[in-house]
Amino acid sequence: MPRARVNGVELFYEAEGPAGGEPLVLVHGSWSDHLGWRFVLPRLAQTYRVLAYDRRGHSRSERPPGQGSRREDEDDLAALIEMMGSGPVHVAANSFGASTALGLAARRPELLRSIMAHEPPLMAVVADEAELRPLMAPMQAAIGSVLAALSSGEPETAARQFVEDVAFGPGAWEQLPDPVRRTFTANAPTFADEQADPDWAALDLGRLGGFTGPVLLTTGTESPPWFPVIRDKVAGAFGGRAERHIFEGAGHVPHLTHPEAYVDRLTAFISGRAVA
Repeated sequence: MPRARVNGVELFYEAEGPAGGEPLVLVHGSWSDHLGWRFVLPRLAQTYRVLAYDRRGHSRSERPPGQGSRREDEDDLAALIEMMGSGPVHVAANSFGASTALGLAARRPELLRSIMAHEPPLMAVVADEAELRPLMAPMQAAIGSVLAALSSGEPETAARQFVEDVAFGPGAWEQLPDPVRRTFTANAPTFADEQADPDWAALDLGRLGGFTGPVLLTTGTESPPWFPVIRDKVAGAFGGRAERHIFEGAGHVPHLTHPEAYVDRLTAFISGRAVA
């Protein structure tokens, strides 16, 4: 099993695809791991040299003690890109992973060729949107319940609550395959660590303009209403250069629920083909 020692932690990763293919790194969100990309990776690896990894604290990567930060995740991503030795890479990222990719773009734009970011939970950038506050209140209360379950040593309860009350909706936990439920439960403590980082939901939008490559910001029609607002705020930081796309019928994880549409859009974006 390939592992890389970066920034004081050991990260698990898998690399697939032709050695000469354009490099593409996949960055998963909270609770998940590299296997979250399993429905899209085979097609992507036909064309690209794809690296999918477990972020620190998730599954087969090391979980260091003490408070972590999203900046550490950004530094891990930077180190993995440099390890690939192929120059700047394309990055496709979901949720907290999308926040990580955008954070790295603000700090190390030279490492990235292009970015496809789906629904980064950058709640701090829409904190001044008064119309969203009553809509976000139930979500914030649900996250509070998740964190309370974690502090009580109940990771499976926390994972179930996150899936049903925050991410996917009532009844979704029982619909998940057993391996996915086990992964969410095992990675539950890292969610508490992420939430305790005071900067987990923030991004210096002013620095995003330093990244001049292609950007695709996506949302799903079934996702909460604050994600399109976040998308548009982030898009504005790129000076109108960012493309936007909506996955019809999808929510927060289109690479799992609508893998064909996800790969079609990602490959079209990278190759520059027009999409109807």
